[in-house]
Amino acid sequence: MLAPVRLVADEFGRPGASALVEIEDLPKGASVTEPKTHTLDVPGAVLTYDVRNNDASSQPVLLIIGSPMDASGFVTLAGHFTDRTVVTYDPRGAGRSRRTDGAAETTPDEHADDLHRLIAALNAGPADIFASSGGAVNALALVATHPEQVRTLVAHEPPASQELPDREPVLAACADIRQTYQTSGFGPAMAKFIALVSYQGPLPSGYADQPAPDPAAFGLPAGDDGSRDDPLVGQNIVTCNAYRHDFDALRAASTRVVIGVGAESGQMIAGRAGLAVAERLGTPPVTFPGGHDGFLGGEYGQTGEPDAFAATLRQVLAERR
Repeated sequence: MLAPVRLVADEFGRPGASALVEIEDLPKGASVTEPKTHTLDVPGAVLTYDVRNNDASSQPVLLIIGSPMDASGFVTLAGHFTDRTVVTYDPRGAGRSRRTDGAAETTPDEHADDLHRLIAALNAGPADIFASSGGAVNALALVATHPEQVRTLVAHEPPASQELPDREPVLAACADIRQTYQTSGFGPAMAKFIALVSYQGPLPSGYADQPAPDPAAFGLPAGDDGSRDDPLVGQNIVTCNAYRHDFDALRAASTRVVIGVGAESGQMIAGRAGLAVAERLGTPPVTFPGGHDGFLGGEYGQTGEPDAFAATLRQVLAERR
């Protein structure tokens, strides 16, 4: 079985060409359940989502999401949970989910409303959610407004940059990346993004003013193809990182919220932000194997620690308040 994997503009900064991943070649535990694909009309977009159904399961539906990462990035992780129904989706503007409103940016509140409508359409609430990166930001926004739809949220490394002590240089760097994309195209912007998310520790003041990295050093094109619809460096990078979470609503929610941080990425922006979110929530973070991409098992040409990652996620989901 083949699953489509787009190797450009992934949220881990892994450049490359479009490719197909052979599911049979993925590590033990890869998906053996054929997903059924559906679409859902929402305001301003048509969402595409996949359901791996298990009618025999009595457990809540498990929704596995990212942003801008689409469903193709979670094939391996979904394959570790064939004992329950798993739903993955492409966020608006990413993968197969097309925007119909022509908007140049997407906010976490829009993504949260999409998730609210998706869970309602599935008649699946309260669901369990594993959310990675920008998907974790969006899922936290969902829980703040619709906690009744989510039993447990495992939010893995949300880049909630407003919670960082170096928020100003981080947000300035994000704005600079988007501006670079608008003026110079994907390659130069993505090179800056890779450098940013790879940085260890707090960003110094004036970080965005330093000389730009060479796109060729990351295997990226220096030329501009004229497109301006990239879901990462175009649509989401500023709105996601600048989002202000409603921590009062999150602390009061009936949802059990667990923040996950990678063992190898705790000093990078998303890991540091995850630790800051956990502190604001007053809950201990859970360390997940690997880094920000710990669940990958061949998708994007990368392999983290998918077996150990899935085992940790299964243990967290099995716990109760």
